[in-house]
Amino acid sequence: MVDNILIKNALAIVTCNHQNDIHYNSDLIIDGPEIIKIGKNLNAGDARIIDGKDMFVYPGLVNTHHHFFQAFVRNNVWLDWTKLDVMDWIKQIYEFFKLIDSDSIYYTSLSSMSELIKHGCTTAFDHQYCYPKHAGKLLIDRQMEAAELLGMRFHAGRGTNTLPQEKGSIMPDEMVETTDEFLKDCDRLISKYHQYEKFGMKRIVVAPCQPVNCYPETFSESVKLARSKNVSMHTHLGEGEDPIIVERHGMRSLQWCRELGFVGPDVWYAHGWDLQDEEIDLLAKLKTGISHCPAPAFLGGFNVLNIPRFYAKNVPLGLGVDGHASNDNSNLMEIIRTTYLLQCHAAGQRDLPIPPPQEFLKMATAGGARLLNRDDIGTLEEGKAADMFLLDTRKLEYVGTLHDPASLPVKVGISEPVTMTIINGKVVYEDGKLKGINESEIFDKAQKTCKKVIYSDSNYKFSVENFNKQVED
Repeated sequence: MVDNILIKNALAIVTCNHQNDIHYNSDLIIDGPEIIKIGKNLNAGDARIIDGKDMFVYPGLVNTHHHFFQAFVRNNVWLDWTKLDVMDWIKQIYEFFKLIDSDSIYYTSLSSMSELIKHGCTTAFDHQYCYPKHAGKLLIDRQMEAAELLGMRFHAGRGTNTLPQEKGSIMPDEMVETTDEFLKDCDRLISKYHQYEKFGMKRIVVAPCQPVNCYPETFSESVKLARSKNVSMHTHLGEGEDPIIVERHGMRSLQWCRELGFVGPDVWYAHGWDLQDEEIDLLAKLKTGISHCPAPAFLGGFNVLNIPRFYAKNVPLGLGVDGHASNDNSNLMEIIRTTYLLQCHAAGQRDLPIPPPQEFLKMATAGGARLLNRDDIGTLEEGKAADMFLLDTRKLEYVGTLHDPASLPVKVGISEPVTMTIINGKVVYEDGKLKGINESEIFDKAQKTCKKVIYSDSNYKFSVENFNKQVED
């Protein structure tokens, strides 16, 4: 395989760097995993030449929150967020997630990552806390197999739920582990997979699921382990759990995490739509970030994240598609425009202006890299990882849009799969095809697994049939 690539005469190279540089009619040289030169009239010996005419080149997108395992339970109109709050919805849907097995994890990971790649995502974080007892502990190992097959840069969040239902958890006991089990497996995964070096393709994040479903010591011990191993931490926070945490512990979730040490520049939270202004200010002081996932705000009618305040306070901010159960797809490109439009909708309620459109693209690139504590991805600059996607702009849908390449994914949107995705210097998606795999063959195996594990379950069948009967009546 050719290790060097020369993208020749790209119409625009959007860097997403601090200066918001855009290089017009320029070349980009990739040597192995690294961008080594951006400029005009470049030469790269026997490198593969990619014709950049009419192409916009962007940094690869960085997805900062997902739940791949949920891909087998989606497109179900009877699981309607509009009629349930988060906690009630979780109680209902996790009766099906507890059926997930090892093969399910593998194929849902392949499904989720492939869609991300097709839409320009090059680095994915997944929050995998679904550990039914029958599935065993080697579930992230299966995700690593999937990531390696597709060539995805992957941060695996080893999650857990340690609080049993009799203590107030909303998770099925079938999915509950002990804190010791969790920590032991985190330690195993870090030792086996975590690549600390520049351009590392595999990393581990210590990620207890959420305060409401874990013992306090799960979080405090996670802090000790993660900091002893120099890895990041993640959890859900500010998504409707505060009343429960106040009742149990006499304080809101963020303060609870702060007292346990689960804050800092090596921590980021998912959601945060319930955070109050003073809590946003505290996040800025602590340099603790948020992965914003707009899909639940639409589906559940939840608070719209106050991005203008986060942005003004320089709180680390990235974007996530969230799990399939609250989004149904794995398209981070779509999330960029969705985030922008949602903020426009709420702009009249804000004291501060929404950020410029190009900043929303940066949330999905450089911002995501910042959350993941990476300084080697997220921008197109010399010395950075060769993670990028190319978009052929010579299409009717882009007429009248080409004067502002940085705002195009935000204001106009990119609804189709991208033209090409490059990860770590390797072309992984091109001409509508994922490289190195037979997608049709994998689809058949994945669909067969889904039918066996989920569709054949009697409770799942009853839920579908009961909903259909209600519709008919």
